[in-house]
Amino acid sequence: MSRVAGRGSPSPASEADRRWLREAIELSRRCPPSDTAYSVGAIIVAGDGTRLADGYSRDVDPRFHAEESALAALAGSGGGSAGLADATIYSSLEPCSSRRSRPRTCTQLILAAGIGRVVFALHEPPLLADCHGAELLGQGGVEVVEIADMARLVRDVNAHLLPPGADGG
Repeated sequence: MSRVAGRGSPSPASEADRRWLREAIELSRRCPPSDTAYSVGAIIVAGDGTRLADGYSRDVDPRFHAEESALAALAGSGGGSAGLADATIYSSLEPCSSRRSRPRTCTQLILAAGIGRVVFALHEPPLLADCHGAELLGQGGVEVVEIADMARLVRDVNAHLLPPGADGG
C-alpha cells in the first residue's frame, strides 16, 4: 500500500521507488547500535534516476540522522541543493520534525534543500518523539509517499527499540 501524505488520493509506488527504499533500509543496517535512536538509511536520487548521495544514522557523527548525513554528503560532493526539485530522498523512517541534538530537524533540512519528493516506509513511532515530518513536508509542497507494506523491514532493523506491538504495527 502506498499513500501520499497531505494529498487526497493514493500515489502508486513505482518499482524504482521500492528498489531505492529497499536500499535505504539496507543502509540502515550499518548504523552503530543505539538505545536512544532509530537506525535509519537515506538515499537522494536525482529526477533522472542517478544516485546523488546517501547516509545512515550515526555514520559520521553520533548525532547525525540519515537524511542529514545524505544532504551533507551531497553538499560535500559539490552537488549543493541546486536543481533538487525533481529529486527524491528515500528514507527508511519518516523524517524527524522534533530534535534535541541539533538546531534543525531533518524535515527542515529537506525543505531548505528544495527536494521535491520524499518516500519512506514507516511513520516514526511515538517512542522517542512526537513526529509530524510527513505532514509538515506535505504542507511545504513536497510530495510525500509512504510505502507501508515495507514498514516491517524497518521495524526489524529497529527491533532493539520496537518490541512487537510497541509501535502499533
